[in-house]
Amino acid sequence: MTASRGQVRVMNIQNTSPFPNNGKPAEQIAFDRKELSVILGVYGRMVAAGEWRDYGMSFLRDVAIFSVFRRTAEHPIYRIEKRPKLRSKQGMYSVIAMDGQILKRGHDLKAVLRVLERKLIRAID
Repeated sequence: MTASRGQVRVMNIQNTSPFPNNGKPAEQIAFDRKELSVILGVYGRMVAAGEWRDYGMSFLRDVAIFSVFRRTAEHPIYRIEKRPKLRSKQGMYSVIAMDGQILKRGHDLKAVLRVLERKLIRAID
């Protein structure tokens, strides 16, 4: 702090905490064990069929995302999202394609994931 003739400079120091919300960690949305079991069941069948190879999970403040990859270094081909704020509206589960198109949305995770299992059903020549 420096002062010149007749001037006083005041420095305001704010105590900023690296932890917002009074030390409480920010709430995150996550898949519970039952939901992960259903998702990983579909994932396992698709891996066995040779369609999928890798997955990633993101848990954010308002959404939990299970991303499915054909190869690790690509963009996800599908995203399975859980958005609890949409529970009373369209349903909190959705399957989203690579281009952002919502393939299916609903309240029941198993019913929503059926859109992915249709990819396994192919005509036999």
